[in-house]
Amino acid sequence: MSDIRLFKILYYLLDRKRATAPELAAEFEVSQRTIYRDVEALSSAGIPIYTEPGRNGGIYLLQDFILDRAALSESERLEVLTAIQSIFATGYTGGQEMVTKLSALFNVNTRNWLEVDFSRWGKRTYDNSKFEILKTAVIQCREIKAVYENTSGERIKRIIQPLKIVYKSKEWYLKGFCTEKQDFRLFKLNRISELELSENTFIPKPYPEPEKDMPQAYPRIVLLFSKEIAYRVYDEFDETEIEYQKNGDLIVRAEMPADTWLIGYLLSFGAQVEIIEPKHLKGILAAQAQAIYKINKP
Repeated sequence: MSDIRLFKILYYLLDRKRATAPELAAEFEVSQRTIYRDVEALSSAGIPIYTEPGRNGGIYLLQDFILDRAALSESERLEVLTAIQSIFATGYTGGQEMVTKLSALFNVNTRNWLEVDFSRWGKRTYDNSKFEILKTAVIQCREIKAVYENTSGERIKRIIQPLKIVYKSKEWYLKGFCTEKQDFRLFKLNRISELELSENTFIPKPYPEPEKDMPQAYPRIVLLFSKEIAYRVYDEFDETEIEYQKNGDLIVRAEMPADTWLIGYLLSFGAQVEIIEPKHLKGILAAQAQAIYKINKP
């Protein structure tokens, strides 16, 4: 008899409330006779599990049954509490009471050893408010009205059906369906303004995910950074992409999108970066820097 399967059956019933023997047999790939033996084993262990015959019968746990804390090791209980606490990094505050109750149930003091804050400097209140609106919209399947600043510098009004909030590469994004474009779009949260929660509901559609076996290919970029800016290089590039030079300078070889974002990103390093490859980007970067100088020269 598999102890692991017994726990899986227990967790399955906690989640589904009730199941039939054929359903459990199919789920765990065993015979119905094995399932009934497992039910007897759980009952002998003091778990309030019952079987009810008949058309509407099944296998179920006593209502309001709570899994004993002994089912989880001390390290597992700490991991559960840490995972819940990490949710607060999004600005969510509704779970603090739950953490307190679980800490008492588990008899564990988490000692607040972990703190994560995704909010921008000086923007915490606004970002948290925006996050709460979007969270409500996703959970309740309600449309939002928003003004969005696109990469062309246009402020456009959009009605969006939000599907999921995503944190990727140091930024928050919203996966959603744009009603105007009638297509799926990825919206950067920092560019969403004048956000309003609509009363209109929608039936969520699955967001198309890229093929895992077909990663998006970007051109190879080779950059030379001066040693004075090394702290930023180590902050923003993987160690495997960095080659340390004897004089302290750094060469970075990375695959990046060669677009307006890249030019703006490289300009943020000022005179501390030089493009080695591809050569044509050197002229584009120099032209942008010259335009900046022309506008801002004293």
